[in-house]
Amino acid sequence: MKPRAIAMIIPLLLAGTLSGCTRTTDPRPRPTARSYGPNVVHFDGVGDVGFGDTTAELTRRGLLAAQPGPCGPQLATLPSVSPVFASDRLVLLWAEPPTHTPEGVSVGTGIEDVRAAYPRAQELAAPAETYRFDGLLTRQGDRAYLFLHDGKTVRKAIAGYAEYVQRLFNDGFGTC
Repeated sequence: MKPRAIAMIIPLLLAGTLSGCTRTTDPRPRPTARSYGPNVVHFDGVGDVGFGDTTAELTRRGLLAAQPGPCGPQLATLPSVSPVFASDRLVLLWAEPPTHTPEGVSVGTGIEDVRAAYPRAQELAAPAETYRFDGLLTRQGDRAYLFLHDGKTVRKAIAGYAEYVQRLFNDGFGTC
């Protein structure tokens, strides 16, 4: 084969090879906040409330109550969910029934059911001689769920940025 013909074929072969290297998208539809329903806390938030939203955004959209509750800011339409903000951004959600995870875990769920729903959850032991609960931590990227339990049932369910969830467990927390 002549060098000129080879010079023309190489770019065509290279282009054909590279065209097969494009990234394909996942054919499964990704759930959206709306597809979960109003009482489902997930790794993006709950309902139309998303991690990273500011208090100003949530107030403007009518999702943050005008008057704070007894423990601080309150969501206008979800009284069973308590938001926690850091630097004016939503970083954690404390969830009480009827709010639950997509897998159906909520306060009151048996710990064995939590382990079945999240088999890769990390066991966290509360410091000795404290009145704190042990935890199960499950992560997805930079988000996490923390289920605080008494060995039998979930007593507290928290979702949010993994950094804040882990810090909450390590440093302790107050309850209202």
